[in-house]
Amino acid sequence: MGQFILVPIIFFGLIILISSFFVVKQQTAAIIERFGRFQSIRHSGLQLKIPLVDRIAGKLTLKIQQLDVIIETKTLDDVFVKLKVSVQYKVIREKVYEAFYKLDYPHDQITSFVFDVVRAEVPKMKLDDVFVKKDDIAIAVKRELQEYMSEYGYDIIKTLVTDIDPDAQVKAAMNRINAADREKTAAQFEGDAQRILIVERAKAEAESKRLQGQGIADQRREIARGLEESVEVLNKVGINSQEASALIVVTQHYDTLQSIGQETNSNLILLPNSPQAGSQMLNDMVASFTASNQIGEAMKNAKNNKKDE
Repeated sequence: MGQFILVPIIFFGLIILISSFFVVKQQTAAIIERFGRFQSIRHSGLQLKIPLVDRIAGKLTLKIQQLDVIIETKTLDDVFVKLKVSVQYKVIREKVYEAFYKLDYPHDQITSFVFDVVRAEVPKMKLDDVFVKKDDIAIAVKRELQEYMSEYGYDIIKTLVTDIDPDAQVKAAMNRINAADREKTAAQFEGDAQRILIVERAKAEAESKRLQGQGIADQRREIARGLEESVEVLNKVGINSQEASALIVVTQHYDTLQSIGQETNSNLILLPNSPQAGSQMLNDMVASFTASNQIGEAMKNAKNNKKDE
């Protein structure tokens, strides 16, 4: 009979003994209460408590946690925008007591502060400034959270504005503005390129004209020199300058006709082009030279007579 009573007592004692030991995981803190009153904080490893007297009131992780908060607010230029703010925080190892007993819902407290700070900062900025100064918003959120949450045993590691989402119509308008600005820039570059091309083409054409004019001048200079030599040769054989000039012109006329005749696809028509054109041209030129000489002699005599008077 005594053996049957002893077995349950031993079994019950083993249960109590086993329940007096517990394990706390790494980066975790366990809060021990004795009869409902705070007793101690236990960290990672095998721990011992008094059975039926002490109990584990709760456990807090000491790892870095992240809370994502989405806030909808209005900017200075009356554009509604949604911001996603990511808050990275952890329980301070030396303030586990404050984190467990002073604050019931840390997530709600952090969310409230994020809402308060963002809705105080963003309405001061235009939409473009929100994108540019998102780091300033994050710093302001961290500063306010750090000052408040440290009292409750929480350390704010980092705050990040991870997303800025304006209204769909606003985004479409921003994309159109960006596209128009890029098209304007592209048009300016194309205009500059066309202007440079026109200027360079004009420079090239001017240089070509200059060289062409220089070539024509050189050509005429050589022609004049050749004519001068031809006249000198003809003068040596008894042909005066007027007759020599007329003869050279007629010769060039026939050379031109010969050159035209060699071109099978030429559309040039030289007028007059009769068989008597050469001799008639020669006679006309000799007559004109003679008349011009006579007029010149008459003008010279008239000047001399005026001087004598």
